[in-house]
Amino acid sequence: MEADTKRTKGSSSRNVYDTLRTEILELKLYPGQLLDETTLADRFELSRSPVREALIRLASDGLVVTLPNRSTIVAPLEISAFPKYVEALSIAQRICTRLAAELRSEQDLLTIARKQKEFEAAVQSGDHLAMSESNKNFHLAIAEAGRNPYLTAFYERLLDEGRRMLHLHFEYLERTNDGYLLTDEHSQLLEAIRTQDVELADRLAMDHTRQFRDNFLHFMKENYASDMNLALDMLSDIALS
Repeated sequence: MEADTKRTKGSSSRNVYDTLRTEILELKLYPGQLLDETTLADRFELSRSPVREALIRLASDGLVVTLPNRSTIVAPLEISAFPKYVEALSIAQRICTRLAAELRSEQDLLTIARKQKEFEAAVQSGDHLAMSESNKNFHLAIAEAGRNPYLTAFYERLLDEGRRMLHLHFEYLERTNDGYLLTDEHSQLLEAIRTQDVELADRLAMDHTRQFRDNFLHFMKENYASDMNLALDMLSDIALS
């Protein structure tokens, strides 16, 4: 009976974690939104303990933040931090892709190609959560082909941190009918890795980051106050060379 109770408690916490994580990544819970333990416990019909456990896990993922007054909010999307984020993403993406082009095995190519097919299927479905998950898996397969676990772990952290921004990116591409760019660029990356063209792989990885940066900034300009335009124009000058 005690084991069943523990499993039930763990399952409850997992359900809260999975649900809130999905809602945060899909921006249904907006950045900065208060996550009140009592309200969440009522919503999930649970005690506060499994809710608290779920929030601790979300904090370790960087998706929620605990404030000095001990309240919890959805982690903000800091526009001011975007230049440094995209700079780090570009460096990690380029070096991981270069290493993959140099060191990949035939099995790596099969894995990367399979992850690309999964991403294409997600794009066809229009499911943004599936798209961001399969996009991450595609790029992680490339990183793992580079045989450097330290770089892979760093790259995975950046990909996770950028998933909410990627949802805005997907929304922009759907509205402008440029969604094909994503699958085309992935296919080009795969081909450069297949032919072991290190320099082309590097350039394509840099271009891929630039496309994400530019489309995210366009989305922000279209959907937020005009007084942000100057700051966003400055962000668009981020150097990725």
